[in-house]
Amino acid sequence: MEAVFGTNLTLWDLVVLAFYLFFKFAIGFVYKSFSKDASDYFRGGGSMRWWMVGASAFMTQFSAWTFTGAAGKAYIDGALVATIFFANALGYFLNYFITSYRFRRMRVITPIDGVRQRFGALNEQVFTWTQVPMRVLYAGIWLNGLAIVVSSIFNIDPIITVWIVGLSVLVMSVAGGSWAVIASDFIQVLLLMCITLVLCVFALAHPSIGGLGGLISKAPEHHFSFASASDARFLYLWIFSAFFIQGFKLNSMFDAYRYLCVKNDRQARKASLMAGLLMLIGPLIWFIPPMAARIIEPNMAGVFPALSNPSEGAFLFMGLEVLPVGMIGLLVCSLFAATMSSMDSGLNVNAGIFVSNFYKPILRREAGGKELFLVGKVMSAVFGILIILAGLLWLTLKDWNLFDIMTVFGSMIAIPVAMPLVWGLFIKSSPRWSGWSTVLIGLVFSLLVKKAEQDGWFGLGELVGRERSDFLYIYSGLGNVVICSIWFMATVQIGKWFKYKPEPEVEEFFENQKLPMDPTGENISDNRQSLAMGRLCLIYGGFIGLLGALIPNNFGGRLSFFFCALIIGGIGLALYRIGRKIRN
Repeated sequence: MEAVFGTNLTLWDLVVLAFYLFFKFAIGFVYKSFSKDASDYFRGGGSMRWWMVGASAFMTQFSAWTFTGAAGKAYIDGALVATIFFANALGYFLNYFITSYRFRRMRVITPIDGVRQRFGALNEQVFTWTQVPMRVLYAGIWLNGLAIVVSSIFNIDPIITVWIVGLSVLVMSVAGGSWAVIASDFIQVLLLMCITLVLCVFALAHPSIGGLGGLISKAPEHHFSFASASDARFLYLWIFSAFFIQGFKLNSMFDAYRYLCVKNDRQARKASLMAGLLMLIGPLIWFIPPMAARIIEPNMAGVFPALSNPSEGAFLFMGLEVLPVGMIGLLVCSLFAATMSSMDSGLNVNAGIFVSNFYKPILRREAGGKELFLVGKVMSAVFGILIILAGLLWLTLKDWNLFDIMTVFGSMIAIPVAMPLVWGLFIKSSPRWSGWSTVLIGLVFSLLVKKAEQDGWFGLGELVGRERSDFLYIYSGLGNVVICSIWFMATVQIGKWFKYKPEPEVEEFFENQKLPMDPTGENISDNRQSLAMGRLCLIYGGFIGLLGALIPNNFGGRLSFFFCALIIGGIGLALYRIGRKIRN
């Protein structure tokens, strides 16, 4: 078929995209019957299997930003960008050893319910109205990254992309709730890992690359020898900071929402281990294509002149360069999958927090289960619209690239909010006001760091480009970990001076941490979950296999389709057979 929209995107690719969007809609309605009340809708009733939750945990730290902003960083700086993702892996391994089972033992519907038990009603509102807007802005960043990629393919206004993708996520999430969100994440993990592995193989096989050895020898020296970069004076401190910051961020009580969905402690730990392993393996695949693109096309501005940061199109360039007919559509589907998974998780979590931690305790204390269920669906739609508007907002920012926005935003704002939610899980003797006061101290410190960067307080001279973002990430992120920790520990001592005694709710919170979860009485059977997921994977794997048979590619092109079909369909068949054997 002829290429359309001025690229080598063909009508086959459009068929792939259309089927993917239809499939996403269908998932929402397939899982609609799984939700009977607010607990089902917002956390799967605490009934989900570990492999679903582990895939979702992985996908929530993943978005099209990985293939735009982070890929642009790999194109410019090489393998250094993988540090962020290895740091995420560390965070998930800490989940496995320390926190995931503690999160499940909180026995709540939303993570902010746990904050209320630990820190009281005032902090419930403080963290509701810091976390909810922050999640909206994060999702907007991810949607913005996707719009950049898709607009460069279709030659259409990225604003249209933001609306189309945003509304697609909104419909699926509203219809199916957390069940649809997490089931969709599982299938999207399979799709994403398959297509990126195929692209990695094709990129290394390109004549200009000559395999992994050719990539290492032909890439710019600083791609693998980081200290040789011209603007790398903060480099090693940046690497250290990345591990430190991500380790804390992924172990705050707010991140409990992933593990509130599983049945028990053991399932929570297995889910976190799965996410950690995926995050450890992924960077070894994802960043080879943009580094190969640097060798094949050193001037990305000539390929994507419309992009304010042309390097962010490096991953897409490699796909257009080497993938067979029809597989560009699957590549774009994987980009959709990455962003949609982050968006729909944020949308569902935000709606749950609004209903459980603001609507019921503040607006409608007498609200019953049916009312909360209905309001949850309405607020899912509302937050979907807000995320779309946030995506449009980020499109107006031209002076920052996506990598800088993501990392600096996380270090200056997310870390101050996370720190009391880490220490509060372990330290009982801090008074309730330690929660909101630690956030305040951290945000003030972030403002001081920003002021220091602008006015040159540290005598480092004028910072531009990478050095500017590195400075803000290191000093605001790492500094906030230290400053907020010191303040939180100081509140313990202040509490002793005033003879603070933990409230009964706080005592109950910590007593629950000692009691393993009893998985009996959960309302969604294991076999029903396995059967539903197995059927969906078989359908999508069968569709990809059909494409391999119908699209007129060479042997290597057909083989790549059959590989993806075999992996997705094979896992679907295994789940279906397991579901048939399980008896609850």
